[in-house]
Amino acid sequence: MSSRPLVLIAAGGTGGHLFPAESLAVALERRNVRVALATDDRVGNIAATFPAETVVRIPAATPSGGSLVQRARAALVLGLGTLRALQALRRLRPDAVIGFGGYPTVPPLVAASLLRIPAVIHEQNGVIGRANRFLAPRMSLIATGFAQVRGVPATRARMIHTGNPVRPGVLAAAQVPYPELTADGSVKLLVFGGSQGARVMSDIAPTAVAQMPEYLRRRLVITQQARQEDLARVREAYATLGVTADVQPFFKDLPQRMAGAHLVVSRSGASTVAELSVIGRPAILVPLPGALDQDQAANAQSLAAIGAATMINQEAFTPERLAAELVDYLKNPQSLTRAAAAAKSAGINDAAERLAAEVVRLAAARPSDENRP
Repeated sequence: MSSRPLVLIAAGGTGGHLFPAESLAVALERRNVRVALATDDRVGNIAATFPAETVVRIPAATPSGGSLVQRARAALVLGLGTLRALQALRRLRPDAVIGFGGYPTVPPLVAASLLRIPAVIHEQNGVIGRANRFLAPRMSLIATGFAQVRGVPATRARMIHTGNPVRPGVLAAAQVPYPELTADGSVKLLVFGGSQGARVMSDIAPTAVAQMPEYLRRRLVITQQARQEDLARVREAYATLGVTADVQPFFKDLPQRMAGAHLVVSRSGASTVAELSVIGRPAILVPLPGALDQDQAANAQSLAAIGAATMINQEAFTPERLAAELVDYLKNPQSLTRAAAAAKSAGINDAAERLAAEVVRLAAARPSDENRP
């Protein structure tokens, strides 16, 4: 058996959870810690590149929303997942388990608490998610992406603010200085919204640009994410306006695109807000509406409160409002520079290292094999 400690990372198969999990895995490997990954079936091909020596797929489901029958079925799946997780943890014998939110983390973390293995949750958002809220009373440690997190239940777990781990590409982009601005030079605008947010950006951004005075509009150089079915109309809209625009369904080099931008218009997921802060770019943030916890609104407010971003709720995110914000920024370029500096001041570049240090500390306190349950 290896003398190197083993940490099991639990993360659902979406980028928002897996990106920070991957950053932690890399930081743990630098500390000579072995890593295993517990995830759900959505992980797909990501498992092939995740830096883990073992990947365990555990059934999971979301027991909220839908009918009573659907919720009951989800609860049964989570129960089955917990049994599978207990088997996996007895086999792997990890020294610590850490989850990154979402219901796929519930089975392995409940199993860890039942087996008295040190268990950690990382809450990425400014409002604790429902899965993490359920798990919190069972945890040894709660790490947070934001200094203030609403909705944390009563717990004896120690809480620490580590920040949100970001990908190596983001750390590289953070070395790029804010692009120089001149009174009449080009302004690079990056617009994206993820799988759930690109449609509203396609509907609003081109119309907003059309409403700007022509002399300001022609200064824009736009990079925009759009769904495949929206590509043609968005590209045509900008071409008709004479605006230089690169419109694609996906950007593999999004951190580099962010670093090259003077202003970002986007949703306010935890990873996006962390990346904006670490790279240091001003933003217009439109929180995803309809979320029960309003986590994206809390995330956006953290940057708006320090002058790093403008938060616009989706019902107020009209072409007229966006056009007015863009005109104001272009007429007052110093406001962009100030907002970029404010964003940079909030960035935590070493969040993965901070979190790794805490997890290793817990793992080191784990009893030796002969004393384990």
